[in-house]
Amino acid sequence: MTAANMSEKTPLLHYRLSSSSHGSERSVGVSVEKSPRVSRETVEKPPVKLSTFVGVIIPTVLSMFSVVIFLRIGFVVGHAGLYQSILMFLVAYLIITMTVLSVCAVSTNGAIDAGGAYYMISRALGPEFGGSVGILYFFANVCGCALYVLGLVEAITVSFGISEADGTGLAYSHHVLPVGYWWSLLYASGVLLLCLVVCLVGANVYAKATLLIFFIVMIVLSSIFVSFFIVGPRVVVLPAAFANSTLPTTANFTGVKLDTLLGNLWASYTVDYTTGSMMSFITVFAVMFNGCTGIMAGSNMSGDLKNPGYSIPHGTLTAVVFTFITYNLLAVLVSCSCERLLLLRNYSFLRDINIWCPLVMVGIYSSTLSAAMSNLIGASRILFAVSRDNIFGGVLAPASRTSETGNPWVSVLISWSLVQVVLLSGKLNTIASIVTICFLLVYAAVDLACLALEWASAPNFRPTFRYFTWHTCALGIVGCLVMMFLISAVYASASIAFMLVLLLLIHYLCPSSSWGYVSQALIFHQVRKYLLKLDVRKDHVKFWRPQVLLMVANPRSSTGLITFINDVKKSGLYVLGHVQLGELEMLPADPLQPCYNSWLSLVDHLNIKAFVSLTLADSVRHGIQHLLFISGLGGMRPNILVLGFYDDCSPKDNLQDCVFSTGALSLDKFKPDKAQKRIFHFPAVRGDGVGSEAASAKDLSIEEYVFVIADAVKMQKSVALARYFCTFNRSEVFARAKPGQSGLYVDVWPLNLLRPDSGRYVDTCSLFLLQLACVLNMSHAWHQARLRLFLCVKTGSCLQEAEKKLQRMLKDLRITADVYTVPWDHILVLHGQRQAKVNQLHPKVQTEGHKEEAAECLHNFPSNTTLLSDEYLCAVNLLIRENGDPPPAVRFLYLPHPPADTRRYTSYLHQLDLLSRELGPTMLIHGVAPVLTTDL
Repeated sequence: MTAANMSEKTPLLHYRLSSSSHGSERSVGVSVEKSPRVSRETVEKPPVKLSTFVGVIIPTVLSMFSVVIFLRIGFVVGHAGLYQSILMFLVAYLIITMTVLSVCAVSTNGAIDAGGAYYMISRALGPEFGGSVGILYFFANVCGCALYVLGLVEAITVSFGISEADGTGLAYSHHVLPVGYWWSLLYASGVLLLCLVVCLVGANVYAKATLLIFFIVMIVLSSIFVSFFIVGPRVVVLPAAFANSTLPTTANFTGVKLDTLLGNLWASYTVDYTTGSMMSFITVFAVMFNGCTGIMAGSNMSGDLKNPGYSIPHGTLTAVVFTFITYNLLAVLVSCSCERLLLLRNYSFLRDINIWCPLVMVGIYSSTLSAAMSNLIGASRILFAVSRDNIFGGVLAPASRTSETGNPWVSVLISWSLVQVVLLSGKLNTIASIVTICFLLVYAAVDLACLALEWASAPNFRPTFRYFTWHTCALGIVGCLVMMFLISAVYASASIAFMLVLLLLIHYLCPSSSWGYVSQALIFHQVRKYLLKLDVRKDHVKFWRPQVLLMVANPRSSTGLITFINDVKKSGLYVLGHVQLGELEMLPADPLQPCYNSWLSLVDHLNIKAFVSLTLADSVRHGIQHLLFISGLGGMRPNILVLGFYDDCSPKDNLQDCVFSTGALSLDKFKPDKAQKRIFHFPAVRGDGVGSEAASAKDLSIEEYVFVIADAVKMQKSVALARYFCTFNRSEVFARAKPGQSGLYVDVWPLNLLRPDSGRYVDTCSLFLLQLACVLNMSHAWHQARLRLFLCVKTGSCLQEAEKKLQRMLKDLRITADVYTVPWDHILVLHGQRQAKVNQLHPKVQTEGHKEEAAECLHNFPSNTTLLSDEYLCAVNLLIRENGDPPPAVRFLYLPHPPADTRRYTSYLHQLDLLSRELGPTMLIHGVAPVLTTDL
């Protein structure tokens, strides 16, 4: 084979090889967890640790050079010129330096185990993000290894394969290897087998091999630099890339001359002779940038370094500076000594101008073999780390096995087999771009991890490397993403989409970890910042929303109410409160701490958005006062207290047969025999003696219950009493809204039925319960419900006028409701009779003989309500039931203020009991603040 024919094939090979040269960074020598079967001698013998030079500088330099320094300099300078070439190197190294700063920061914040970038990302951003990026990182290494193996084989066959270029079928003396697809596959399998043997022996052998390869590459580089000065001008034969006889067939190497430099200063973009594509600044920059990556080889060696906190930042930065100077110096020398035509038409010109031509090929072979081994050992370490973390459950469990020396031999075999499969595809021009994009995505993820840790301001994020800021992290992320889309927008989008699919898959399959999630730290940081900005002095009625404190005595009988209030909160604060009786000074430990897990699991099980607040107090009243005082933070504090109704209804245990998984959804969910489930740890319901804990009687009296209502009103908290929600079943209620059923209704009675003579329909309380009913109707689950507003009027009054007035008000308030007028003259007659009786008793109060009778009569009624008979209250209750056809899902009734005289609390609760008896799920609501407005 002639030199011209050899040059014709070699540049295309080199162009493909260099498109993913960063792959060699993977690797090398990451620390591996020792097998429990390791012998005593192995345990007692201290492992050999690597210095900064051997452990960081050498693998990083080899990763960033690879075959690029031999083959891409002419391509870059020839098309872009010296000025734009230096500009490209400055921009490229600025991007990778930002990522290097992030790598140094994260790696010096703690010990890094096997997995390198995967380990850093997963421990900072959580298993979902880390696992998805780790899988991409693994496949990129697998494909990168196959790419370099095939490239090495093609380079060997070009140099030593049997050539038919002379037309005779005879080969030159050194062209002895048969060529063809199956022969190439055989050679590739042999090279891969050599890489497998090295990786199975262990990372120490590979570290020694990289040291030898590093010296070979340095010798080749030295010969190249020397050649520019000692090799005289010569004519170099150009490869015949196009079948066009008018193109020149030779170009000149002039040596270092000023005229040559002046001719290469400016850009001259033209057609690439290996691909036939027109080049531009973007395309040349993308090709050049592919070879400038490989910056995480040193961080992957952290487990084998003597002093990782010192070696990683110093070694990585030293390697980056060294390669940057080398690239720029080489670009200057090339510009001074090679004609533009030589640079544009022969990318392997360094071989032709070297003092000994085969030396450059030795450098190419050595660096390519190093990259292939590095990718294979890196892929095995990533797979081992992912499997050991149980990211995908038992699917990857075999990959976590290690030998007695700690080498993950199963992961090595799996990686080798996948590379062997990829080798079947033969040419990897397309995969090369995908590999590069995957590596850039990993680098962007490392920047994101460092940025998240910095923004979270966590006290334990204290890296010893301090030369970074969030600006450098953000610049690194933007730079990597921009380069991804410059290389290939289609592959970049596909890689990101694949990562998101993996992220969602791991989110639903991965068990919870104890690594710590930076997302929680970021959420805390942002919530604190915005809570400080949530100024209560700037509250406005236009932006009022329910913020509910629901007191729960026993969650077993309160699931219906808990789910209902979740629909009422309208994106507001929702707190589940519970009071446990006791005094801390009499107890050995806080009894509430063990209870939180059950309560939080209940929140997860019911799929509600609520917080849990538990307190210990000597009485229920004092406990509720504590929660009203301390629940919430800043401008997010409860403004509504919801209590269950005080009656004698027998509670029902809705959680008796309910079991749930305490952790996140995992693969064990699909194995019923291994599923881990626990029962809710709540006491038995009142009146149920079954179980380990027999339920006790009520923990508060009637007077204390009403005191709680009065206390909340004094604290300017609205109050809602929920009755009959023990029978509320959300799924059954929504079934009514299906076609062919009776429908879904919410009834609102805005009149204070305990003050029938007031005649007021529009006051703070009535508007408040109307607002809550509207909020319920606005929630997604209840949007099909219809509001029914009932207006109690006297027959003699102007019914139409009252109805029109109410419709006008609803229109101004933007509330859609069906208004019904309900005559109640016959009920008012009952109230008049009772009032007349009281009036007869009132003059007798001054009489000694009737004082006790009058006092008893007055004591039965609240001081701020009219004196009502049981007959009247039963009639009102019947009126409400008769006007509830079809039956509503829930009713909203007016709750009057508790009486000022505490002696009338029992009578007050008795009236509420008669008023709401057998009405189904009912909310009695007392509002203390305006919540509706007609203003824009």
